[in-house]
Amino acid sequence: MAKITILGAGAMGSGICTPLINAGWEVRLWGTWLDDHLLDACEAGKPHPRTNVPLAKGVKLYRSADLNKALDGSDVVVMSVASGGVPKVTEMALEGISKAKALWLTSKGFCPDENGKIQLLPEAIRTIAKQKGVTIPPIVAIAGPVKANECAEGKPTATIFGCKDLDVSRKYAREARTEVYCIEATDDETGVEICAPMKNVYAIALGIADGLEEGTGFPHHNLKAATFNQAVKEMSLLGQALGAKPETAYGLAGVGDLEVTGLSGRNKVYGVRIGRGETAKDALAEMERLEQTVEGVPAAGLATTFVEQSAPQIKDQLPLLRAVHEILAGSSLSVVKILSEAVLPKMP
Repeated sequence: MAKITILGAGAMGSGICTPLINAGWEVRLWGTWLDDHLLDACEAGKPHPRTNVPLAKGVKLYRSADLNKALDGSDVVVMSVASGGVPKVTEMALEGISKAKALWLTSKGFCPDENGKIQLLPEAIRTIAKQKGVTIPPIVAIAGPVKANECAEGKPTATIFGCKDLDVSRKYAREARTEVYCIEATDDETGVEICAPMKNVYAIALGIADGLEEGTGFPHHNLKAATFNQAVKEMSLLGQALGAKPETAYGLAGVGDLEVTGLSGRNKVYGVRIGRGETAKDALAEMERLEQTVEGVPAAGLATTFVEQSAPQIKDQLPLLRAVHEILAGSSLSVVKILSEAVLPKMP
């Protein structure tokens, strides 16, 4: 039985345990120093606090002090912590990661290095390993339209595994697949990793459109549709500028993930708060109070800098990214005006 260690006992870390157990893996779930209350609930037989679904039977739980035990003998390691925690957890787990055959990555975001250079997460992990003189195995980027609670519940789910080595992504797509957890394999790691954080940014804009209906009593479906279209276009343009396949943004990693996140994810909920009249600052404070991480907020600023550093030639072709960044910065203009100017077609 292949052994897999998941680093991070949050919603996605716990959710992915279900298909892995059902696919025949020995699953170990390690919680960070922030996850004790989550593990407490699971050990007590209660539903996981983030998914409201009981943890899959057979999962072995490990506390933060037991990282080495959790990693011992693992064939695969899964990085499943919030993007801001990836550097620290990578350094802590580097020895165990180096002994594994693959590192899977469900974390989504951007990572600034010590010089302020913004990197995609796989690049950041490889940089850390290189600086420490450690060789790490192939990285498999995991993304797509996966709500953690539905995954944990064993509901039909489609996801995508992206690795620079297509044979590697195909191997693990086969080995992790179940009847309801179905995986597409690709060698477009960059495209998958661009879409993963960017859809969080754009889901905020979709949420704003929904919030406008709550605030005014009148739907803004036309604006939301135009926003969705522009979001997908921008994910594809940014991916292509960095060598990704244009179609990746139009598949599970882009369109699929944006759809599910725009329906009910935390970034969407945050956008709804703004759309119905809360300030971006107040809305974020309330969600933080509820322990609801809104990854799209830091991602918006980091993505803006990332574009300026790595793809300045397309900066003017990403008006929706600019619009979200402007709204989160507390612009005095109405959100309707800002979004409309970003996504409605201009006079030719």
